[in-house]
Amino acid sequence: MLIDTHCHLDFKDFNDDFEAVLKRSIDSGIKFIINVGSSLEGTARSLKIAQENDFIYAAIGIHPHEADKVSENDFKIFARLLKKPKVVAIGEIGLDYYRNISSMENQKKLFTRLLETAKGASLPLIIHNRDSHEDMIGILKNIMGNSLNGVMHCFSGDEKFLKTCLDMGFFISFTCNITYKNAGKLREIVKLVPMDRLLLETDAPFLAPQDFRGKRNEPMYVRYVAEEISKIKGLSFEEVAMATTNNAQRLFRIKI
Repeated sequence: MLIDTHCHLDFKDFNDDFEAVLKRSIDSGIKFIINVGSSLEGTARSLKIAQENDFIYAAIGIHPHEADKVSENDFKIFARLLKKPKVVAIGEIGLDYYRNISSMENQKKLFTRLLETAKGASLPLIIHNRDSHEDMIGILKNIMGNSLNGVMHCFSGDEKFLKTCLDMGFFISFTCNITYKNAGKLREIVKLVPMDRLLLETDAPFLAPQDFRGKRNEPMYVRYVAEEISKIKGLSFEEVAMATTNNAQRLFRIKI
């Protein structure tokens, strides 16, 4: 039994075969999926998907790429969405200094406002971080304090950043990119993550596993993440599946 803790089934990439994707997920042993919002429009679609499918839950978020476009009214809408059924997390939110689609200053303002909203919601955070370690940690500590409830999604930092995240209480999530031939450094980071803090995700439609690189990713491929972690950790597939499923249930308060 596996849980894909981060995907984007609301993206247009799944418009043509959405139901088939869901069936393949179930047939491959996926027990639950968390569909993660990356804009207000995407969040609305995510909520609809969750409401229509028992095994899918929603996270509501505004991605840092949207930071130049948000309005004051968007924050009011976002606050109302927090109370919707099947919302299990706030995300994805964060900073992205790699692509810089929105300005750094607007990203920081957006991230701060969303964290301030999240603080009273008692929901875990799903954090997007690319090349923004120092600002990311500074804002998190300033708004949320030193103890956090959430996950650093699609982890891409070094050993020092990993220690900081673990010390703050974060879970660490890896995607199918750990299967890539050139991902040796990332696999070394996987070794350092305690099993009780590890989560699986696909980030579909992005980052398909090595065997399908260049093609669309989908939730059923989360199995490749579990298989790779089992090799890295020297554990059985079943041990990895059980540990990561328990971790996801604990963080997102999902009951079987």
